[in-house]
Amino acid sequence: MTLLTPDDLAAVLLSLKVSAAATVFSLPVAFGVALLLARGRFVGRSLLDGLVHLPLVLPPVATGYVLLLLFGRTGPIGEPLSKIGVVFAFDWTGAALAAAVMAFPLMVRPIRLAIEAIDPEVEEVALTLGARALRRTIRVTLPLAAPGIVAGVIMGFAKALGEFGATITFAAAIPGETLTLPTAIYQAVQIPGAEQRAMILCGVATAIAFVAVLASNAVGRAVERRTRGG
Repeated sequence: MTLLTPDDLAAVLLSLKVSAAATVFSLPVAFGVALLLARGRFVGRSLLDGLVHLPLVLPPVATGYVLLLLFGRTGPIGEPLSKIGVVFAFDWTGAALAAAVMAFPLMVRPIRLAIEAIDPEVEEVALTLGARALRRTIRVTLPLAAPGIVAGVIMGFAKALGEFGATITFAAAIPGETLTLPTAIYQAVQIPGAEQRAMILCGVATAIAFVAVLASNAVGRAVERRTRGG
């Protein structure tokens, strides 16, 4: 008798898919926002900072409901998107969007701190050598902020992997479609006699997160050594 059902295995694979998609698509935006907050001086900077961190203080269910209102098939964003075949609500893409929104603040913060730790004189030297803003960002800021970027990826992936409230509100828990690992754990806890299955699922989630952290830490150390060596 197997302890993990096909739906459980599908949930594990879907969670990896959702977490990877949420992290990959959020990273460029997170870097841009972190750079803007770290180096920008503009009206509304504090407001942007507050909006970025809003998902951390809002109940995840509330965040999921707002996403449903905005990106649902009748929402102001979701309706025009659905007309061109892009659907988020009650689809795995919606789970990825919800996970990305919840993970976004945890990605921005370490990247922002890494950028703020860069000596401004380094960028000023690049400016005196004629490097334009985009070139300075790619050749100077990006490599020096690499450890913070790796930390942001770790935090974002881990948060996306464990996201539950916003995901189940926005994407529901459809087996094979939107049933992620945290939701499968929750469902197992609700079934009498399924405690062992819930513990195994928790173990799977812990193992995935642990391996991801170890791998990311190794990459982070390698990047840091390369940066210092360069």
